[in-house]
Amino acid sequence: MSASPDEGLLRLARRDLVEMPAYEPIVPLDVLAKRLGIPEDRIAKLDGNENPYGPSPRVREALARFPHYHIYPDPEQRQVREAIAEYVGVSPEQIVVGNGSDELLDLTGRLFLSPGDKAVNAPPTFGIYEFVIRTYGAEVVEAPRREDFALDVDAAERALAAGAKLMFLASPNNPTGNAASAEELERLLSHGAAVVVDEAYAEFAGGTLPADRQGFVPLTAERDNLIVTRTFSKWAGLAGLRAGYGVFPPAVAETIRKIKMPYNMSVAAQAAVLASLEDRAALAENVKMIVSERERMAKALAGFPWLRVYPSRANFLLCQVQGRPATEVQAQLRERGVLVRYFNSPGVRGCLRISVGRPHDTDRLLTALSEIGAAVA
Repeated sequence: MSASPDEGLLRLARRDLVEMPAYEPIVPLDVLAKRLGIPEDRIAKLDGNENPYGPSPRVREALARFPHYHIYPDPEQRQVREAIAEYVGVSPEQIVVGNGSDELLDLTGRLFLSPGDKAVNAPPTFGIYEFVIRTYGAEVVEAPRREDFALDVDAAERALAAGAKLMFLASPNNPTGNAASAEELERLLSHGAAVVVDEAYAEFAGGTLPADRQGFVPLTAERDNLIVTRTFSKWAGLAGLRAGYGVFPPAVAETIRKIKMPYNMSVAAQAAVLASLEDRAALAENVKMIVSERERMAKALAGFPWLRVYPSRANFLLCQVQGRPATEVQAQLRERGVLVRYFNSPGVRGCLRISVGRPHDTDRLLTALSEIGAAVA
């Protein structure tokens, strides 16, 4: 069969990639502001799980005074790995850094997955996991979460026992906000497959920093099939600079560093990471404010009878819209300059994910929801 006229060179490409659905990221703020005709500073951006307080002032200072933007970065990222290792309490040999934690997830898929392999996903969850699995030609084996978004550990174990090589697990989970337990993780690890725990929101799970003794990072010293990924996007406000890391078994970390692109973390991102870790106490205060605002927002949202608010240990809340289309609520919020994320995938259909902003962002959200509710009542 000949290629369609507009296909061109894609006739030589992998069909599974050409036909694969694209990951749907959020629309950039400047683009949305232009579409809505609203100045950027008048938009409450609560759709991307970003840190509303931004990076440490030390980051701006470090970037302003950095003298070597014209020189390639250290491909081994030695200084950054040492600083991160001290932060999370492991050996630098276990650390791999990258262009956001997404790259570490991709590199893990690159190492472990070949066409025909199987990997476990637990939807509803972060869409990048399925994206990574399919990118490497592997089969996605789903272990859907229960109605309350708890892991169906039995289903995941069946998939692992049947030969799946890898499992992605977010804790706290995006977009549901709940965390996995140590007992659940131990059951998954017992099958010997690689288990990747994505702890992008770990710093918010306990409500305080330092987070170096929270989450599952300490278990990496005991279990040689556990990988934990983290990011500076959320707690440190570096989403735009793309800085993430993974904690791997030493031999796996060495191999991952071998297969990554040599200069996969820019000098700017490295400088920002070092400055953030030097100012972690101040960033801890931002985390505390976000967690406090999360609780205030959850209580206020629960006062709307047409919203079901799920508990969260991350920097966002998932709300199920009841009695009216969630898309209409999202659109009406957007018209008022309040941006939230809508989900239409199994398990979270009709749900809105609302990032925790500053107190005045929450106030704008609540005012807008009151207006929307009054218009329907």
